[in-house]
Amino acid sequence: MTLRPKPPYSPIIRAALPLFILILLISLVALFFMAEIGHAQNRALAAAPTTSQKPGPRPANPVSEFIFSPDHRPTPQCHASTIVELPDGALAAAWFGGSREGGQDVGIWLSRRIQGRWTAPVEVANGMQPLPPGQSTALPPRLPCWNPILFQPRGGPLLLFYKVGLSPSDWWDMMATSGDGGKSWSAPRRLPPGILGPIKNKPIQLGDGTLLCGSSSEDQGWRVHFERTPDLGRTWSRTEALNDGRTIGAIQPSLLIHTGGKLQALGRSRQGRIWEAWSTDGGRTWSGFALTSLRNPNSGIDAVTLRDGRQLLVYNDSENARTPLNVALSKDGRTWTMVRTLEDAPGEYSYPAVIQSADGLVHITYTWKREAIKHVAFTPLED
Repeated sequence: MTLRPKPPYSPIIRAALPLFILILLISLVALFFMAEIGHAQNRALAAAPTTSQKPGPRPANPVSEFIFSPDHRPTPQCHASTIVELPDGALAAAWFGGSREGGQDVGIWLSRRIQGRWTAPVEVANGMQPLPPGQSTALPPRLPCWNPILFQPRGGPLLLFYKVGLSPSDWWDMMATSGDGGKSWSAPRRLPPGILGPIKNKPIQLGDGTLLCGSSSEDQGWRVHFERTPDLGRTWSRTEALNDGRTIGAIQPSLLIHTGGKLQALGRSRQGRIWEAWSTDGGRTWSGFALTSLRNPNSGIDAVTLRDGRQLLVYNDSENARTPLNVALSKDGRTWTMVRTLEDAPGEYSYPAVIQSADGLVHITYTWKREAIKHVAFTPLED
């Protein structure tokens, strides 16, 4: 018997095939038109004005970290930090720490930031007062240390200035140097009588190598003066006090450099505002002091001239509290725009120090509740 092959499709399938093809074509056409409608909507949205849209949140600081954990701090309290960039690109920070501000155990502590990590803090200076054999003094054998300032001059060793004394009304300045980026230090030496060195904030180095230091005294009211050393601390000169200490009680200058070499000083006052003064002769003479519109709760500030010519200020925007801690920018030193709030919670966030490193980042250290020192870094181009 001969077997016949079965037809490949049944009559029902052959009858339904044209209808299936028609449905498929209709679906493809519908999908094409839906896609075109979506593209048109997207083009319309892109062309619409965006002025009413709310900006997104400001990006977080690239770096925001504790130099040491508040839970593992080397001393019960700490305050008044300073920061510097070292020749190899590492950072160093110092502060005073001990049982409390003004305690006899308060010394100067230092940490270095190497490859993104801060080293364990070490005490690099204290207020021990050596006495020749057979001599005595009414002062305790160890005195409190205050207000360290680190500065890396061109063509010289790393400098450390700090104060020793029972209180700001009778302290004196000590100076030490390091040739290895803060790993080891020379024996400290006391500066000449009447010279207090930079009182809280870093000096500036003028074109001829002279260090110009903002300084102040508190024994006859709050009065500001300026000191200069042409040879990295070997010899010194100073101005007289530039204010009477009563009309405006002013201390702790920060120095800014403007076009043409004009200098501006900003600082802490007792009048609820940041004070300012100007110099056109390299800091030898200064204008009268005036209060700015910037608020100040009788707390330290710091400022730096950026490489693009703008001025950057870190301060507490308050008349009565050391919070919030803010950053402002200015093109002329007179009109300021607040661009960042570093802290705004209850507590003390104070005594900032600020520099700009070689890579353009702004680095700020500050007191965090007297329990830790915090480090923040960001690029000012974001603002």
